[in-house]
Amino acid sequence: MRALIQRVRSAKVSVNDQTVAAIQQGLVILLGIGQEDSEEKALFLAEKTTQMRIFEDADGKFNLSLMDVKGEAIVVSQFTLYADTRKGRRPSFTDAASPEIAAPLVEAFARALKAQGVPTQSGVFGAHMLVEIQNDGPVTIWLEK
Repeated sequence: MRALIQRVRSAKVSVNDQTVAAIQQGLVILLGIGQEDSEEKALFLAEKTTQMRIFEDADGKFNLSLMDVKGEAIVVSQFTLYADTRKGRRPSFTDAASPEIAAPLVEAFARALKAQGVPTQSGVFGAHMLVEIQNDGPVTIWLEK
């Protein structure tokens, strides 16, 4: 499981010109599910995401977590995080999980964020989404389990 986490001042996800998710301060989490991933991995990454200290304190140091700043989250399924570009010009996505495996794990990840008290919204699994991000910092972190 791979998560690309971006600290944002605001973010919005649209599908067919309709807003499906919008937040202010918090995180946009682009989540890729691999063939060998499990709900255990989703729960681990969700907890790590909420507790990771990537927000600045009064001294400008990364000492605050998403929970500390009472931030929000948007989870966006992103199978392209499993792109294999070692050969040729077209990425291969054979390591990405099938939709039947990935969709429930993306939902489990989002539920785990909510269970920890993070207001969480999601994109639409499998849809073509427009993701607008006002990256704050910029701060972008790669997590893998």
